Amino acid sequence: MKIVQTGEPVLREHTRPLSKTQIQSREIQTLIESMREAMYEAPGVGLAAPQVGVGIQLAVIEDKPDYTRDVEPEYLAERERKPVPFHVIINPQLSMQGPANVEFFEGCLSLPGFTACVARARKVKVDCLDHHGEAKVIEASGWYARILQHEIDHLTGTLYIDRMYTRSFMNVDNFTRFWKNKSRAEIKALVKRKP
Repeated sequence: MKIVQTGEPVLREHTRPLSKTQIQSREIQTLIESMREAMYEAPGVGLAAPQVGVGIQLAVIEDKPDYTRDVEPEYLAERERKPVPFHVIINPQLSMQGPANVEFFEGCLSLPGFTACVARARKVKVDCLDHHGEAKVIEASGWYARILQHEIDHLTGTLYIDRMYTRSFMNVDNFTRFWKNKSRAEIKALVKRKP
């Protein structure tokens, strides 16, 4: 399954909701499995349907333990990053549980090779349907809350570059060289610095 790149019109469109019958269809269940495989192959922690060219309100999410196995515990603690099991969100309604004031770097599978600092809410609540079409409520904080906000943005035609601090935009190589292990305070100083 091909992940579409920035510039594709579907990434800038509002998506349509799905009914329970549609969710349970073979077509949507096959799409979910294909998206899961594409997310693993990339690799990534989330993938929204518009990123595979389908304009529906559906995203898959998983933050595998393998992704952070070699990461310093202090780094994970500061970012509040813990493994998140695979799940699907459909027709999500996002409620911020506080201001968008936690700044960290994000990337996107539809804009590979780059990253930028984005302010997100630390806690969120998401009312949605699961892959069976059953209602569920997700309350998330830290990195998981960031993933949810990023993926739900995709369902409204919004990319992280629309929310980024422009002074923080860089390629992944430079991020790894200069910023990967910086503290939140150091990152905040970067994004607040005047030109």
